[in-house]
Amino acid sequence: MAITDIKAFAHLSAADIESLGHELDSIRREVELSLGEKDAKYIRRTIAAQRILEAAGRATLFASKKRWAWLTGTALLSVAKIIENMELGHNISHGQWDWMNDPEIHSTTWEWDMTGTSAQWKAAHNYSHHMYTNILDMDDDLGFGILRMTRDEEWKPINLAQPFANLVLAALFEWGIALHDLAATKEQMGVPTTKLFPPQHVFTEPNVAFWRKAGKQVAKDFVIYPALTGPAWKSTLKANATANLVRNLWAYAVIFCGHFPDGAQKFTEEQFENETQGEWYLRQMLGSANFDSGPTMAFMSGNLSYQIEHHLFPDIPSNRYREVSVKVQELCDKYDLPYTTGSLLKQYLLAFRTIHKLALPDQWLKRTSDDAPETSSERKFAGITLPALPALNGSEWLAEHGGEWLNEHSASEWLAEHQPSWGVDPVTGERRGLRSALQEAKIVLKEKAAQEKQVLREAKAALQEKARAEKALLSEKAQRGGWFSRKLGRNR
Repeated sequence: MAITDIKAFAHLSAADIESLGHELDSIRREVELSLGEKDAKYIRRTIAAQRILEAAGRATLFASKKRWAWLTGTALLSVAKIIENMELGHNISHGQWDWMNDPEIHSTTWEWDMTGTSAQWKAAHNYSHHMYTNILDMDDDLGFGILRMTRDEEWKPINLAQPFANLVLAALFEWGIALHDLAATKEQMGVPTTKLFPPQHVFTEPNVAFWRKAGKQVAKDFVIYPALTGPAWKSTLKANATANLVRNLWAYAVIFCGHFPDGAQKFTEEQFENETQGEWYLRQMLGSANFDSGPTMAFMSGNLSYQIEHHLFPDIPSNRYREVSVKVQELCDKYDLPYTTGSLLKQYLLAFRTIHKLALPDQWLKRTSDDAPETSSERKFAGITLPALPALNGSEWLAEHGGEWLNEHSASEWLAEHQPSWGVDPVTGERRGLRSALQEAKIVLKEKAAQEKQVLREAKAALQEKARAEKALLSEKAQRGGWFSRKLGRNR
């Protein structure tokens, strides 16, 4: 099962989490109070640069029959679409620039260059995903309704097609997001979704808005702009399709690297029921993942390489995430929490592995929904990490908490060699939380695996010795039987 008690999982007290929440509130206020002309210039320059790139790409494609022009125009258009999608459309629709009160650069007026409508995306994403991040049966972005991304979800035969479905989703990501948002909007509005478009609901507001926007996008990229280039319409059509594909693959990779690598935790409705603001912050930190990036990579990802910071502060301007990340990492060090990050390739390969692994039935998998790399809960620490109980020795701890696999000697040895698993280290005065608990669990599980392997080796050696003894006994009996038969033959 996913995490039901975030305090137990994070190895933090309620007071610790409340304090963490206050410190994150302070970071938010500090950024909000410092917003000004420099930030406004950033977004206006980004919009101008994106429009110049798109215009240059469209103009170059008039000569797209020539290979160099096709490659140049396609590259310029691809970059323009990525910037519009990631740094502009996504972030403006989050309300990151509403503070400017610019009617053009505002979450209520911006319409992005994607198949789905901004309004339906905001309803499905800004509220559903960011409020209920990684909560089972509440966050529809957890697998986008077609991928099984946690063992908490029941395996179904259709999941065998997951590797193929993943490829289709990646190539047609804008359509996947658009249909996902349409379904979510219809559900919120009470429009039946048992069929994709039931006849009696063809002309409902969500369907009409979706098809109107999708029709405009298809006409723009595959009819109007190709037609404008006259004799080069075929090569322009291919260039537009390629640019859309590049944008889709990049957006897909960025989103999956931020949501599905190991370390991006999942939660239950039970955890959400009485969740405090501090626990909400903590859930965002533990349910998200970053990937390493320099300024260019961060810009091209819409600064979603800082997915942890984005989930903490989705409406803070994205150009501030880099500086915020330094302070968030300092808080992770202070509260001994993991800060999940890695290279883009590593984070995607972890998500890719999960997609293919969870396509298989659970009985084919080794781990459980409590201790798998991509799915875990507070129960993974049962009988592994040792809480701060100075009045108990190793044997008493085992008797009370049930670490049956440790014998008295190894438990006492563990207590002697390691500090308590959570609370404040009496020697250093530093807080010991989830990060230390994960490290200790890894050590103990490695020791347990080594002990189990040793037991298996000894059992195997014992069986082999027994087999050799039985073989020798049988051989001796056979030799005696032969000697007796020969002697009996001579006597006759």
